[in-house]
Amino acid sequence: MRPSGRAKDEMRAVALEIGVAPQAEGSCMVSFGRTRVLCTASVETSLPPWRRGQGLGWVTAEYGMLPRATSTRTRREATAGKQSGRTQEIQRLIGRSLRAVVDMGALGENQITLDCDVIEADGGTRTASITGAYVAMAQAVAWMKARNLCKGDPLRDHVAAVSCGIYRGTPVLDLDYLEDSEAETDANFVLTGSGKFVEIQGTAEGEPFSADELNALMGLAQAGIADLVTLQKQVLEAQ
Repeated sequence: MRPSGRAKDEMRAVALEIGVAPQAEGSCMVSFGRTRVLCTASVETSLPPWRRGQGLGWVTAEYGMLPRATSTRTRREATAGKQSGRTQEIQRLIGRSLRAVVDMGALGENQITLDCDVIEADGGTRTASITGAYVAMAQAVAWMKARNLCKGDPLRDHVAAVSCGIYRGTPVLDLDYLEDSEAETDANFVLTGSGKFVEIQGTAEGEPFSADELNALMGLAQAGIADLVTLQKQVLEAQ
């Protein structure tokens, strides 16, 4: 039995609320159960120096956790003077995931920056960030299209992410913190709306996992992400 009482293929309650930061070109508050992340998308007409003059755009991301997103206060990284390795790894993952579904030529010489700020952390903050950041980015692209700032449609597909793991010998979908802290295997999957893989991260925390177990985790992730993409489409079409 999972601590939450969920079935092995059951996700936490997922919510995507758009327009929560009205001054941003796109925004989404994403909730995976108790995990909540505010994702905002900012459009800039300036590019990093190395990207200028090529007729191509850029998508990047920043990630952070509020001090009381966890059970005890975490010191702000700004006061420490540097980002942790974990923060850098997660924001690079978010950026890679979003760039995988963007036509940079169609984006033109513009940059979209996704800021993902964790309000409450209960497992799966990186996967929630990717899922919500896509929704924020899609709104920003719509904002650009309405102002003729891009060529055609820069979005080639949806992208979403979910965690899976082996908990007490059973492959399960969408780990919360209690499961994640005890899981024998922890994995994150990033897939496009068409079912193509962007990234797979998998680690055995105890016993190594088998190919059959990896396939079981993959199957759970594919079903979960299909549901997330459906929700993304519903929310964006309703705006």
